[in-house]
Formats: sequence, C-alpha cells, structure tokens
Amino acid sequence: MNTSAHTNAPAPCQLVQAGPQFKGKQGLTYAVGISAESVGSKFVHLQLATIPPGARAKAHLHAEHETAIYQLSGISGCWYGERLEHHARVRAGDFFYIPAGTPHVPYNASADEACVAVIARTAPNEQESVTMRPDLDALPDWSSITLTRR
Repeated sequence: MNTSAHTNAPAPCQLVQAGPQFKGKQGLTYAVGISAESVGSKFVHLQLATIPPGARAKAHLHAEHETAIYQLSGISGCWYGERLEHHARVRAGDFFYIPAGTPHVPYNASADEACVAVIARTAPNEQESVTMRPDLDALPDWSSITLTRR
C-alpha cells in the first residue's frame, strides 16, 4: 500500500472560535481566528479588532503584508501615507484596503460606540510584520479630530 499520498495530503479544514483577546503592540485589542498558531495557516491571518470609543492605534505599518478590513460596527477613521497625509472614514459595511508598507493610524471616531472590524492580512502571524513608527505618532494634529455621538 502506498502511504506517501497520505503524507502529502492537504491539511483538513478546521472550525475555530476566536482566541482570547490581547493587546497588540499597535495599541488595539485583537481576537485571532485564523493564523499560523491556530490552524497552521501559511499565508493568511484573520482576526477581529476592537477599538474602544475615542481610542486610536499607535502609528505603524505592516512591512511586507497587505491588510484587508471589513467594518462590522461603528465608524472608524484612518490616517495613512508616508506622513499620514491621507484620511478615510470607514463605516459599518465598508471594506478598506491598506497596501504593504503603508504607515497608518486607525482610530475610533465615536465618543460612545466601539468599532469592531474583521481584519485579514497576508501574514500568518499577527504581530510578525508590525513596524512601529513613533516618529508619526504626533501626526496629524489630534486636537482637530471631533468625535461623533449617537
């Protein structure tokens, strides 16, 4: 009997629940679903991210990995670009794409509602390609941001 076919078989499909929440070095709260650690993923990472009302991440980028976001609830903002010169407002039901190597700072634009998003990244490990950019943390002028209320 030829057993080599079994050793080269693809890994089985797996059903997982989100792991325990943790705070990433970017300053946001995550709950990992699909990752190298949870299912042996080699090329993709899928997680939930929560941004509390009025909170923001620290300036960072993902060196060699693309990020795709689907906003489940709330309204977030994101400053992005080499000097955080661009801005996007992301609402529930919106998709948002961040190319690899793009500095960005997501924040919750609401004073009273958490933002929750599904984040997919082309890196199997959550914190693997995070590069902090403390030189950008003072940009933009955060005093100019007006939070919305329900």
